[in-house]
Amino acid sequence: MSSSIAPGDHQGYMRLALSLAQKSPPKPTNYRVGAVIVDVPSNTILATGYTLELEGNTHAEQCCFMKLAQQHGVSEEKLSEVLPSNLALYTTVEPCSKRLSGNLPCVERVLRLAGCIKTVYVGILEPETFVQENTGRNSLKDAGIQVVHVEGMEKEILEVATAGHVKE
Repeated sequence: MSSSIAPGDHQGYMRLALSLAQKSPPKPTNYRVGAVIVDVPSNTILATGYTLELEGNTHAEQCCFMKLAQQHGVSEEKLSEVLPSNLALYTTVEPCSKRLSGNLPCVERVLRLAGCIKTVYVGILEPETFVQENTGRNSLKDAGIQVVHVEGMEKEILEVATAGHVKE
C-alpha cells in the first residue's frame, strides 16, 4: 500500500505504529505495541501489525511477518526469499529477545530477514518489566541491522504500551 507519509519521516511512521498499538487490548501481561514494515526505495507499506491482532499470543512484529508470509504464500521461515532487500521495520517498543510464552522472540524473526530488513526504528527500548536485559539490540547490530531510536514520543508510547498494567 502506497504511503502518504513522506520518505524518511521516521516520526510519521512511528505515529502510525503508535496508532496501531492503540488497537491492541490492554492486558497486565504484555505491552501494546504497533509495527510497520516499509519498503524504503518505494516508500511502500508492506505490512502493519499490533500486539494480539492475530490469533495466539502474537506480538506486533510477528503479526507483520505472518501477514507477509500469507500474502506471498510462503512460510514465515521463507520470507527472506520473496521480500525486497531494503526494508525498514518501525516498532513502538524494541523487539523482544525472549518470549515467556515459548514463542519465537521477535528479534529472531527479524534476524531471519537480515538480508531484507536493514534498519529497525524503535520508539522506546524494552522496559525490563517481563524480561531482564533485552540482548536483541546487540544481536541485530551484529547481523548488520541498524537499530535507531526515534526520539520524542517515549511518554506517549509508554502510556499506550502499559495500559492495563497494574500501576503501583
